[in-house]
Amino acid sequence: MSQADPLKQFVGEEAVNYIEDGMRVGLGSGTTMYYAVKALGERVKQGNIVGVPTSDKTAEWAREFGVPLTDFSKVQELDLAIDGADEVDPNLQLIKGGGGALFREKVVADAAKNFLVIVDDSKMVEYPGKFQLPVEVVPFGWKVTANKISLFGCAPRFKKGECGSICYG
Repeated sequence: MSQADPLKQFVGEEAVNYIEDGMRVGLGSGTTMYYAVKALGERVKQGNIVGVPTSDKTAEWAREFGVPLTDFSKVQELDLAIDGADEVDPNLQLIKGGGGALFREKVVADAAKNFLVIVDDSKMVEYPGKFQLPVEVVPFGWKVTANKISLFGCAPRFKKGECGSICYG
């Protein structure tokens, strides 16, 4: 990361306080997670913690900071998953997954007993929808999905994600 954002750093570091020795932790994606993974690197020196990253970038950070990684061939359940959000409204409705790891983030969240969403003030909105709604599809089904999204009056745009194409409606 280039320049520290104090709010992102604070919430990222605070999230690590929810991790206990022996936990298997889903490690989300995005800039706030950088600070969480960095802080977790210090924590793992004190205990037996492993992470399952939701993106290649998160895996890179984990290796950089000494966080041991595993995958779903070795564990099927996580104690906690931590991830950020793109928007959160006052009712705690959120949009996430705009960074390109949506599918992996959902698999990790589903495998977790507990899910912790970390956000700073910059992610708070009056109502969700200013951020483009991400829909991830595998390349096999992208055209069918794009056609169905178009029926709602949306003009899908495509961006390559880690597990396939992401279609923004």
